[in-house]
Amino acid sequence: MNTLMILFVFPLLIIFSYLFDAFSRKTKFPSVILLMFTGIIVRIIISANGYDEIGFLDNLIPVLGTIGLILIVLEGALELEIKKEKLPIILKGFFAALVILIINITALKWMFTNIFEMNTQLAILSAIPLAIISSAVAIPSAAGLLNKDREFVVYESTFSDILGIMIFNYALRQFETNQLLIGTTPLISLFFQILGVVVISIAITYILFRLIRQIDHHVKFFLILALLIMVYAFGKLFHLPALVTIFIFGIFLSNVKSLLPQFLKNYLELDQTEKELDEFHILTAESAFLVRTFFFLFFGFSIQLADFKSVQPLFYGVLIILIMLLLRYAYFTVTTFKVKPSPLVYMSPRGLISILLFIQLKEVEFIDFSNSLINERVLLIVILSSMLFMLIGTLKKRQTDYPKVGIDDETPLTVEMDFDPPEIPENNS
Repeated sequence: MNTLMILFVFPLLIIFSYLFDAFSRKTKFPSVILLMFTGIIVRIIISANGYDEIGFLDNLIPVLGTIGLILIVLEGALELEIKKEKLPIILKGFFAALVILIINITALKWMFTNIFEMNTQLAILSAIPLAIISSAVAIPSAAGLLNKDREFVVYESTFSDILGIMIFNYALRQFETNQLLIGTTPLISLFFQILGVVVISIAITYILFRLIRQIDHHVKFFLILALLIMVYAFGKLFHLPALVTIFIFGIFLSNVKSLLPQFLKNYLELDQTEKELDEFHILTAESAFLVRTFFFLFFGFSIQLADFKSVQPLFYGVLIILIMLLLRYAYFTVTTFKVKPSPLVYMSPRGLISILLFIQLKEVEFIDFSNSLINERVLLIVILSSMLFMLIGTLKKRQTDYPKVGIDDETPLTVEMDFDPPEIPENNS
């Protein structure tokens, strides 16, 4: 493929992605499905023309996915508003992410070991990526929900990303060193590790915030993003939950006025700071859009339809997502005392995180992933079916569920009269 062709193709793909995103906002159809299918179609066309060398994608997809993950978590954190009155929904999102994640991992692990006859280590490490909700898909797809439900989706999916990666890295480290997965000593060690990361993250956040305030160069936000990527890389090097740092940094930037003490507020020009942070948020959102576009395009490009001749991956994938949706429905039924499924039940798409962890799983030396029944084909079916179920859930929402009057309220505006209207005398003329 020559340079001129690339100059035509790349901008065209970005334009398509923008149109897909606009189409998604109107119809609630996940744009990442369209991106993946575009990648598949491009692969078919290129293969038909004799170009089938895609070895470069093996290294490119994980890099794009990791950068996309950092940007998406940062973008999600920048949209979160921390206030005292929002504490209940923050805790609700956290506990929903944690409990549903653990229930799904436990159920899938039991199915993989008892029905698919997989060994315990491979079963657990395969179950974790499948159980994680993708904030990259869930947050944009929640745009049509009520404010309260939309905020819940943002909190739950972001916490699911962070907790899922932490659990995966913890399990990987325990299996690699032949230690117990659940025990007093490793869990206490994990707790203090997280506590240490939080303290370090606060210090890093303060340093980066000071950099934003003091750098006079016209290019500084990409420097901050580069430093965040380096922080994440160091965290990965030492097997630390570096996403916590990204999340805390984004939370701090989006809530400077409420989190800073009063004496620091007087010291800083907060109006100018907020203007700069708005610019940083826009840059983060657009960078995330660009990286997410090429990640899902390249992921779709790496898929070969010839690998789906068997119906076995389809059966396994649909079975897995149905089990997880049933467990999610049970959780919301118990916690809300409502039998009728709400749109939140369907808001559990899989995506970028699951793909990244499966790629990482293929590189683990102490397990044999090559002959596993739960492979990339099953993962693709789980991703697509979870997005389609999410689409069905959002389409089931009728206009009567979200009244026109009172945009941000759950109930329509009504006026009560505590007096009888006066009688209008008849006109006899």
